[in-house]
Amino acid sequence: MKVHILDDWFDTLRTLPCFEKLKGHDVTIWTDHEPDPEKLAARVGEAEALVLFRERTKVGPELLSRLPKLKLISQRSVYPHVDVPACTDNGVLLSSNMHGGAPSYAAAEMTLALMLASYRQIPQQVASIRSGNWQAGVGRTLRGRTLGLYGYGRIGGAVAQYAEAIGMKIQWWSSEEGRARAAADGVQLAESREAFFATSDIVSLHIRLKPGTRGLVTAEDLANMSPRSLLVNTSRSGLIAPGALEAEIAKGRIYAAVDVFDNEPLKDTQNPLLTHPNVLPTPHIGFVTEDEFDLQFSDIFDQINAYAAGDPIHMINPEVWAPKS
Repeated sequence: MKVHILDDWFDTLRTLPCFEKLKGHDVTIWTDHEPDPEKLAARVGEAEALVLFRERTKVGPELLSRLPKLKLISQRSVYPHVDVPACTDNGVLLSSNMHGGAPSYAAAEMTLALMLASYRQIPQQVASIRSGNWQAGVGRTLRGRTLGLYGYGRIGGAVAQYAEAIGMKIQWWSSEEGRARAAADGVQLAESREAFFATSDIVSLHIRLKPGTRGLVTAEDLANMSPRSLLVNTSRSGLIAPGALEAEIAKGRIYAAVDVFDNEPLKDTQNPLLTHPNVLPTPHIGFVTEDEFDLQFSDIFDQINAYAAGDPIHMINPEVWAPKS
């Protein structure tokens, strides 16, 4: 098959063990990002299979209608960036392994790293010593602090293990269903949503973004956080109400460590989430490790091979699949 891979910004995939799975296919890798559907269609017009790099490119009718040769979109995990009805209308199968069971340890490690970097002022200290100075200030210790994990899922569970190992206290908040599971497991739940935000030294978000969770964290929630508390978001920017975090940060009362943004890649150097001294920003690297890429793209390439063999897997819109006679 003619396979086009989008948004492999550092040309990493061809260096991974899983890339061998595409042997025998005609593979084109694009190492930049093209957001314009018309221009992107001109690039990938010969593609029979399109590989998506997480949510870096949105796929809608404007693009799909220009790709008559496209048969398969192969990706992994959730797909809010893909218009599934438009795929179906254009006869394109979406395959996406939802990878039940295993958390993204890379994202969990990134969450811990952001907490440590923010509390110990690591970016500021590095900048200070590199500029010829010495210590730049006094950090804080994580041990004994209360970590509030919003979202009772696999990544949050991994973060809880890491945090407990360094002596942090854990409390949880989640949807009604999530709180029921947490209660059944005997973990510590906050008395209320208000208490969760008010009594957590650090609040870390671990929720999937879907229509029902968009804007879930409100300006009132952030206002309930105690002075000098830290909000960590390695999940999705859309979980926070538009503008709410920027407005709260502008008051200089709380801190934030964010790996996700409303518009990515974010290159607006005037954006307050990049400029405010109380914010530690990173460019959506929670999942960006060689190990995680090899795990994820092994599944993605398996989906391509299964389709090529006439037996597609992980079909999201199976109604478009017409087996070869």
